Amino acid sequence: MPSRRALVAVSAAQLAAGLAGQALAVRRRHHFDLPFLTGDPARVGRDSLWMGTALAAPVWMLAAQAWAVSRLAAGPDERARRVLRLLSGGMVPGYLQERLVRERLAAPASAPLETAVVVGGLGLAAAMAVLGRPARP
Repeated sequence: MPSRRALVAVSAAQLAAGLAGQALAVRRRHHFDLPFLTGDPARVGRDSLWMGTALAAPVWMLAAQAWAVSRLAAGPDERARRVLRLLSGGMVPGYLQERLVRERLAAPASAPLETAVVVGGLGLAAAMAVLGRPARP
């Protein structure tokens, strides 16, 4: 797995962006808002556990990501690499489905901190997907 160190670095940075997005969204009451499912601003903390927020993946996904990053940082681990690839495969479309994410990408100056979290999280999730692919023989 020649890109293990790169995958660990990118995944750890994406995890940091996810945690920052969670904290920011809970503080500002930015509930998840998907095309066919919407959260409640009064319950954004509870919803963040299973559905995520407007700025981050759900806590259960971030916990799985933390587990996989720590396993992969300790040495080659095919299961951890697959977990990171699967998570990133869900994160990229998840970010793009969020109404607030699309708003921040369309008008970045309206909320620079949120835009930075969105761009970082989305870009790093896409990089995770690429770096997490299996090595070719």
